[in-house]
Amino acid sequence: MLIIGIAGGTGSGKTTVVNKLKKLLKPEDVVVISQDSYYKDSSNLTPEEKAVHNFDHPNSIDFELLIRDIKRLKEGKSIEEPVYSYVTCSRSTTETVHIEPATIIIIEGILIFTCEELRKLFDILVFVDADADDRLSRVIRRDTQERGKNVEQVLKRYQETVKPMHLQFIEPSKRYANIIVPQGGHNTVAINILVATIEKALKGKIGLK
Repeated sequence: MLIIGIAGGTGSGKTTVVNKLKKLLKPEDVVVISQDSYYKDSSNLTPEEKAVHNFDHPNSIDFELLIRDIKRLKEGKSIEEPVYSYVTCSRSTTETVHIEPATIIIIEGILIFTCEELRKLFDILVFVDADADDRLSRVIRRDTQERGKNVEQVLKRYQETVKPMHLQFIEPSKRYANIIVPQGGHNTVAINILVATIEKALKGKIGLK
């Protein structure tokens, strides 16, 4: 089993990289775990509080549960991945996604390199890098189309939480990466190098630590 962490700023193209890896590798060998599923439940907040909720601070993530689930997968046991709603800021207490162990486990999220205990579980650490302007445009498109926000709300949140949290926590975590993918998911050369690295690691041709 190979555990791969893929981090990067909001809107950097992490999901695009993950989807391309799944296509280039054997789909049946790959399982993807999203950090976003492990946000702490905040359904008790008022609508006003939800509107300014900080999703970009490490304290917003239930790292304890995420670490426990990854360890279970490494032990060959299945897990129940939580389901989180950005619209209601709630984590379901009844609905989960059943995940079975696989040859390649990919954990994707903006904050996964900020937790030392979690980092130690990764065999390969990948940071997807992108210009701030590109990331902002993707965030605006995603949040207005998928999360029920208007442009003004997105820009306000970007200025007040996304940008400062990126500079404080996410950008510094890039130093832990073994591989950096510039230009997000459109960097075919970097993605091919990553695929080659994964395939060699699975064959035991290279050391990972």
